[in-house]
Amino acid sequence: MLRLLIVILAFVSILGAEAVTIPTMNFALSAPDTPQQLVSSLNVLVVLTLLFLAPSMVLVMTTFTRFVIVFGFLRQALGTQQVPPTQLLVMLAMILTFFVMEPIGQKAYDNGIKPYIEEKIGYEEAFEKSTLPFKNFMIRNTREKDLALFFRIRGMENPATVSDVPLSVIIPSFVISELKTAFEIGFLLFLPFLVIDMVVASILMSMGMMMLPPVMISLPFKILVFVLIDGWSLLIGNLIATIK
Repeated sequence: MLRLLIVILAFVSILGAEAVTIPTMNFALSAPDTPQQLVSSLNVLVVLTLLFLAPSMVLVMTTFTRFVIVFGFLRQALGTQQVPPTQLLVMLAMILTFFVMEPIGQKAYDNGIKPYIEEKIGYEEAFEKSTLPFKNFMIRNTREKDLALFFRIRGMENPATVSDVPLSVIIPSFVISELKTAFEIGFLLFLPFLVIDMVVASILMSMGMMMLPPVMISLPFKILVFVLIDGWSLLIGNLIATIK
């Protein structure tokens, strides 16, 4: 507490000794006085828009959809009800998404955002260079027929390069492909646990234990098998390996 008090007193003394200029934001509906003021207002608007759309962008432009759906299928296949909890699975999906998308985000920053901050390029060029790494990533993980579906719906001609493919076409195509891939992986996850359920149910029926729920007996065995094969490492490793 003493150290915190000393820091606060020193900060107050600095404020008293020097005039500190605090930036302000004017939300009044009036015309800007200078072009620089208009640019500053537009910058604030762009930043606020990006912050508002950031959660949606994480869902539709990254591997988050694949991770969170597969983890949901895994929990249902194990039959553990709410274990692991949904919040933990979502956080794990977000961490893995950050791990996978970090190189792509770094490339987008180096090619588009950083030059724009340094005032070397304009809005349009910065946006194009920033989104190009994400476009390449989404197209690599998008099925050709899903991409062709939205081109056919929009009545557009086949693009010559990746830059010619608009985000309004890439994003829904990518989401559909991710959903299909996640469901395929979920189906493969269910198979071994389904075999365990069938074996346990057959044994109980042969022993005449008709009133004992098979799920209650098979649950410990499914958890044991999942732990013995190091299921989390195996699942996450293969999930990341499926990403191009």
